[in-house]
Amino acid sequence: MKPTSTLYIVATPIGNLRDISLRALDILAAVDVIAAEDTRTTAHLLTHHSITKKMMALHQHNERATAKKIVNLLAQGNSVALVTDAGTPGISDPGVILVNTVRDH
Repeated sequence: MKPTSTLYIVATPIGNLRDISLRALDILAAVDVIAAEDTRTTAHLLTHHSITKKMMALHQHNERATAKKIVNLLAQGNSVALVTDAGTPGISDPGVILVNTVRDH
């Protein structure tokens, strides 16, 4: 299943890398790009689950500029998963600006 032009907000494990849902793994494997708070941390998670994907950094210092890039990716028909180092994006991590920008477009 390949998602079409969708922004997915994907919760990641806090601690044990196996504490992730099967649905989250399916989404991470299916999307075109993963926007990650720290690509090094996310790479470790993806490697653990044998997932290879293009990633882009989205953190507090580049969130506005990267949000525009992600809106463009979505407009081109790509799907994007947003993850943070641990937990759910947008709660206490970067993501609020991205979600609001995508919603506005």
